Amino acid sequence: MRSITVSTFDFFYKAVSAALFGILLLFAFAFTAGMGNDLYHELYRYDYLLFYALIIQFCLILLKMESIAEAKVIAIFHLVGLVMELFLTHPQIASWHYPQPAVFKLWTVPLFAGFMYSAVGSFFARALKLYQVKFIALPSWWSMGILAVVSYANFMTKFFVPDIRWLLFAISTYLFWSSKVIFQLKHHQMKLPMLLVLWLMAGLIWIAENISTFYQIWLYPTQMEQWHMVGWGKLGSWYLLLLLSLVMVMAILGQRNSQGNWQLKIQS
Repeated sequence: MRSITVSTFDFFYKAVSAALFGILLLFAFAFTAGMGNDLYHELYRYDYLLFYALIIQFCLILLKMESIAEAKVIAIFHLVGLVMELFLTHPQIASWHYPQPAVFKLWTVPLFAGFMYSAVGSFFARALKLYQVKFIALPSWWSMGILAVVSYANFMTKFFVPDIRWLLFAISTYLFWSSKVIFQLKHHQMKLPMLLVLWLMAGLIWIAENISTFYQIWLYPTQMEQWHMVGWGKLGSWYLLLLLSLVMVMAILGQRNSQGNWQLKIQS
């Protein structure tokens, strides 16, 4: 019984540590909510969130909670997310909207927004290391890569051609049906289906999304007049985005053998 209690504590401790970037961002969203659209010392709320996110990133590296290699992965994911943001917030698309002004912005997107994607990349990179994660029975790199690229493209192409997310769900289920995630706790080693882990994580990000929109970090068109919970359909979007981020992290930080088993590279 004691070993189970210790392992449970170890699981949640590592989860909080891995998600530290995202948790600190959520606290900042709540703390700055009262700033609204007001100008403070020539800067707006979103600008202060940008500086705050930069400080978090710098501290994680300085305290050696993130390696330079992990920071590079997070920077790539930041860029990938920012490109998607620029497209999806364009006035002719307007999938969502940043309702408050900013000095530091790129067209329709405040620059801090990329750090919300960085938080997802940071979680994956840190969780893989903290939990000593291994994957077994992964599909080939090319099949995972194509799925990730097409999933990313579908976020934007669906406005011009039919949305193929249901096909992507089916393909990903087929590809990862036998894949397992192995992670290490204090006294136990756990093995879970990879698909289950991805959907559970999508649910957690959906909760974070509801918190973010409640504090008006961004808003969907139906939330402009009055806030309401984000629809369940967004779980699928987060699932596909998690697939993209996980494949990126695995490709850069780890190695897969011919049997489909993956583990982290030894970092100097």
